[in-house]
Amino acid sequence: MKNTFQDLVETFAILRGPNGCPWDKKQTHETLIKNLREESEELICAIENKDTENMKEELGDVLLQVLMHAQIAKEEGLFDIEDVIQGLYDKLHYRHPHVFGDVKAANAEEALAVWKEMKKRSREK
Repeated sequence: MKNTFQDLVETFAILRGPNGCPWDKKQTHETLIKNLREESEELICAIENKDTENMKEELGDVLLQVLMHAQIAKEEGLFDIEDVIQGLYDKLHYRHPHVFGDVKAANAEEALAVWKEMKKRSREK
């Protein structure tokens, strides 16, 4: 049986909980910036090298960063991973009216133009 996304979320709560890992509990958004940069660069290298096995691992490391930041934010009463997911869902649906609405995009260039226009509109609000 494979573990679920929720299993991972709970793992981060445990890692930062009272009986968790001292290193994980000490981390802040700021202390993790270096790690996020490194993991992102390692993912980029795996993609450029077409190393799919390493890419899978590095995507996990980037996801680790996302989940750690979300857990810290939850502890600070700012937001949680569900808020991150909802925000991404809303953004994807808003910026893809050519998929989820009645706008037409005949090719990738038109789709990108729609995305950019919707991004611009969302920033003007």
